[in-house]
Order: sequence, then C-alpha cells, then structure tokens
Amino acid sequence: MKKIILFLTMCLMTFPVKADEGMWFLMFIERLNHRDMEKMGLQLTAEEIYSINNHSLKDAVVQFNGGCTAEIVSKEGLVLTNHHCGYDAIAELSSEEQNYLKNGFWAKDKSAEMKPKSLYVRFFVRMDDVSKRILSKVNDKMTEAERNKAIQQEMALIEKENNEGGKYTVSVRPFFQGNEYYYFVYQDYKDVRLVGTPPESLGKFGGDTDNWEWPRHTADFSMFRVYADANGNPAEYSKDNVPLQPKHYLPVSLKGVKENDFAMILGYPGRTNRWMPAGGIEQNVKFAYPAWVEGAKTGMDRMKVYMDKDETVNLEYASKYASTANYWKNRQGMIDALTKAGTAKTKAKQEAKFNTWANKKANKEKFGNVIATINNYYAATNLKSSHDSYLTQLMRTATYGATPANLGNAMLAYFKENEAKRAEMLPRLNQFIDAAYGKFYAPLEKDVFTAQLNLYASKAAAYGLPESVAKLKEANKGDFTAFVNEAVAKSIFANKESVLAFMKDPKPENIANDPLYVVSNDLSTKIRAKSAEQLQADDDFAKAFRNLVDGLRESKMNLIKYPDANSTLRLTYGKVRALPADKRNDAEVNNYTTMTGMVKKYKAGDQEFDLPARLLELNKAKDFGQYADEAGFMPVNFLTDNDITGGNSGSPVLNGKGELIGIAFDGNIEAMAGDVIFDAKLQRTISVDIRYVLWIIDKYAGAKHIIDEMTIVR
Repeated sequence: MKKIILFLTMCLMTFPVKADEGMWFLMFIERLNHRDMEKMGLQLTAEEIYSINNHSLKDAVVQFNGGCTAEIVSKEGLVLTNHHCGYDAIAELSSEEQNYLKNGFWAKDKSAEMKPKSLYVRFFVRMDDVSKRILSKVNDKMTEAERNKAIQQEMALIEKENNEGGKYTVSVRPFFQGNEYYYFVYQDYKDVRLVGTPPESLGKFGGDTDNWEWPRHTADFSMFRVYADANGNPAEYSKDNVPLQPKHYLPVSLKGVKENDFAMILGYPGRTNRWMPAGGIEQNVKFAYPAWVEGAKTGMDRMKVYMDKDETVNLEYASKYASTANYWKNRQGMIDALTKAGTAKTKAKQEAKFNTWANKKANKEKFGNVIATINNYYAATNLKSSHDSYLTQLMRTATYGATPANLGNAMLAYFKENEAKRAEMLPRLNQFIDAAYGKFYAPLEKDVFTAQLNLYASKAAAYGLPESVAKLKEANKGDFTAFVNEAVAKSIFANKESVLAFMKDPKPENIANDPLYVVSNDLSTKIRAKSAEQLQADDDFAKAFRNLVDGLRESKMNLIKYPDANSTLRLTYGKVRALPADKRNDAEVNNYTTMTGMVKKYKAGDQEFDLPARLLELNKAKDFGQYADEAGFMPVNFLTDNDITGGNSGSPVLNGKGELIGIAFDGNIEAMAGDVIFDAKLQRTISVDIRYVLWIIDKYAGAKHIIDEMTIVR
C-alpha cells in the first residue's frame, strides 16, 4: 500500500501544480476569484463568504488582540486561535504556583474562565471603495505634505460618517502605495476570557529549533470566549456579561485532508511588500536585516541567562523572548531566501524594462525619473537602515532603552500642568508606570541594556551616534558596564519603587539630568531625527514609489491584482500540497505529520522536545478515539500552498464547504522570501490539524464539555 501511495504522489509531482498567489479582498471574490475557486473545490457562493445583509463566513473570523486571527467555533462565542497568539494572556494569568503556560489550563465551566487585563477581538462588518472620493482631493502640483494633509482630512470625514456615533471603529487605508483607498468598519469586543490552553510542551513543541521548519508537530492553539452585555453589544468586563451569540460560527470537520484537497484561509495578514523595489530588497538583505538579527540575538542571549535561573523571571519575560526569537529567525530566513532566490536581481530586470517604458515620450513627464529617484534614495539610506535596526532592537529588548525617555517626558508634561489637569492625567500616568515595570527584573534589564549599548555603539557608529552615547563610548573604551551600573544606582527610573518615590517628593528639574533619561532621550531623539534633506528625500521617494506601482499596473508589466497585506481581512485559497519527500517525516505523503513522528522527537527533560507523560501513555495505547485518521494514525500538522504571512497566525483553514479543518500557524523557511515575492513551488502554510486539537481537548485534557459546544461534522 505504501508503495502505491508513494507512486501516486510521484505522479502528481510530475505535473506542474499551481499554487494560488494572492491575498484577496472579500468584496471582490465573486468578480475575481469565485469561478477559479469552484473549479478547485469550493462549494459555497460568494454571498456565503462575504455578505453585508446576511450572516456569512466573515462573521466567524476575528482579528485577535490586534496582531493575530481567530475564529468563532460555537454558538456561545467560543474562539480558537494559536497558542502563541494567546501567549501574553496565558502568561499574565499564570503565576509560579499556577503556571498555566507550563501546565496548561481547562475551565471546568464558564464560571472558571479567566479574564486577562487587556484582550479584545475585532469583528469585520463591511468595507467599501473610496478611491475616487479621496483622490479627487489631491493633484500632482501638491507637495507630499499637502497631499497627505488633504488625504488625512478626507479620511477623518469618512471615518466619522460611518462610525454611527462611536458604535463602530472605522479605518480608511491606502492600497497599491496610495493609488487606491478603502474604508473598513469593525466592532470590538473587550470582554474576552481564557477557556483553555495545552501545556507549553505541546503548544510550543519544537521551540525555536522547529520554528519556521517542516516537518512540524506542534499543538499551536488556545481557546477563549467572547462575552457581551445582555443585548449582545460590546461591554467592559462584568460578571453580568453573557457569552456572545455570534452571527455565524464554523462547523468543525473530522473528515481530514488529503493531497489536492481545496483549502481556503480567511485572516488578517500583517504586512507584505511585493511591490518593493530592487534597492529596498538589497538594503534589507545587506544592511537592515543583518543588524536586526544581531541585535535580536544579543537581547535574547542575555534574557535567557536569567530566565533559565528563575521560573518567575521566565514567566515574566516568556512573551518578550518568544516574540524576539520569532522575528530573529524570520529575518535570518528572509536574508537566506531572498539571497538564494536572487529576488533583487529579478526585480532590477523588471525595473530596467519599466525605465525604458517610462522614458517614452508619452510617459516621461510622470514616470521618467521614478527609477533613478528610488535607487538614489536607497543608496543614501543604507547606513541609516542598519543603524535604525540596531537601535530598534536596543529599545525593544531593553526596558532602560526607551522607558526612561517615554516616562520621563510624560512626567515632565504632568508636572507642568495645574492641579486640576494633573488630577485628570494621573490615572494614565500610573497606568504607564504599571505597564513599564509590570514585567521587570532589574539584573536582567541592566545586562540587556549593557550588551545592547556595547553592540550599538560598536556597529552603528558609521552612521553617527547620539552625543551622550559617543562620549560614554570614548570615556569607557566601548564598554558600558560601569556606566549602566552607576546610572541605575542613581536613576529615578531604575525601578517602579524609585519612580513612585520620586512622584511622592518630585523635583522635576532632576529628570533632565538623570543619567538613564539622558541616554534614553538621546536614543529616542536619534531614531526620530531627520534633516530637511532627509525629509525631502522621503517625500521624493514616496511619490516615486507611488508612481512606480501606478506605472507597473498601467504598463501591465506587473499583473498583481491584489494589494499588499496591511492587517485588513483577506481570503487566500489553494490546496493541500506536499513538499518533496523528507526522511525526517514518517508520513507516507509529506503533506502531514503524525503523533508517531512527534514521539520520535521526544527528549525527556528537554526544554523544546519534552512531552507530557499522559500524551505518551495515550499514544502507546493508540487511544485516539474518533479523531484518528481513517488509516489509523493520529494526525498532527499538515501543509497547504495558501498565500499567508504574519498576522494570519490563528486563521481558520476551511474546506470547500466552509468547515474548519485546521488552524494556520506558520510558514516554511524555504519560502521565507514570500513577503516580497511569491514562490509557487515552495510556498507552504503549516497548520494544526483540527482533529489533533479536538483530541487534546477531549482525550488528553478530559474537557469534553468544550467539544460538546461545537458542531462536529463526521
């Protein structure tokens, strides 16, 4: 049987299989995509996917806490998303005594569901095209500043016209580099509670080693519930709130997947740059990304020293570390993939052809200088891009990098006001202080700040350092250890206690001379500072890039019909599709993984590859229940060729009937250039098989009452 399956798979791979590029607006599905999707296996109408007047698939897909995607899977507002999307909330609710990250959590009933401090989901209501209206307010004689002002004023009017007195959040966004504009109407629900999460050993199985890799064996999911007031409206947390009755929720399929099955994903992809010029790609590969990678790794290495020593510190910094590590590997993968693919060279050839077209008499006035302006801009900003990446990582990974300046300036503004105004400002200032030092371990912070200052002063000096940093570098021969130790000992901003003590007996004049404030403020000023020449160059580049995209579309040299991702709801479709055979995967076809393969990776006590004893026992007994594949194995993850990116984490993977078959959580490192150029051969989405999700909830965790909420399709 295995030989027959392998032969059929090889036959399939003999013929070219088209991956379906594109992150599509739902309002255009019927016109642009529906017929193609039907041929591939879609059994829904366009109206069943996106409707303004009736419930549709869009009503079951939410943006999760502003950065991920999630889906509604029951009539009582039950939400599925990724484990790494819920990570912050799970860590916040955990303690050393009740460590839900480490041990997992399953609410026995709704009364046991837990509310994090700040968590919301955003429902998409509708969208519309306002390109003609907005572009009628601008002309080619305007400066970029004048153009932007006119556009912002019109955006504000459109947002006000459609928010129904504050009921909705309305966002007008530019697309195709400012050649089109659309508005989006959303409704936000802020009472969202944790229902369940597997232990980290399952939800993050494989850790950083397996991140962005295939084969994967990760239970990357967590569960929440949306609550509303008695009338179904958004409401702040209250014990009187009730589970939301959604307009639509997704049925869950136990039928499984096989090669060439139709797969559709709805979600909120964060950012793609498929119109990026060759010079921008080259700048990222040679300047910006290498600095990002080195800066992120520096912060991670210093954090890890303290996290490994103390479980409380590990909990406090787990989310920051995970986020830093994710982007660290992503940026290195981008460097490798873009270099291997020769993406900059491919783009440069297209731009050379465009330049010939642009300098024809009919096109020259508008497009003639576009390529030269763009190339000159990147040449002039290469060093700045490297500098800014080092500095960005310093300020992201070290609390002492940004907090003294941000908090110090907020305090200075507070002390300047009269008593009545201060009373109004004080709650926000206290929230700022709590947030800044809520997850804070001074020895770690000192070490990270020292290491990042040493790296920044060494590697970013060619662009120019802030005056205070340059002086300290010279005085301390490039080693900031003594400075940081002394500065922290003296600073108002050393910790929460010292800040609160200062607030009780304030001497505002001392802030300006505080050693941590001086360096932090200089760093913050440096990353924002731009000369008049730089501002003009930015304006010239913005206009040239906008005209490049306009010209590429007009000349038909670039046939992309969808705009870059920018955290607005999109649909992508494709098929379950294998990668070439891989000896690391025990599966018969390399489009799925099994629990057998996961157990083979098991390393007792290993931080990345340990497994709970209960899972090992259930696997040994082959106790898979109704969730096993018809072939008898327990499925874990699977591959499709859908076009996704960051922000799609947690997105529902649907079959042709709109039934949930998986939860998207990653891409493969071979196609890491996908944010810039789609690779039809290598691009893959990695998803958790929904059968594995249900098996963990039911058989592993014993939380069958959660399964009973869902509509299960067998």
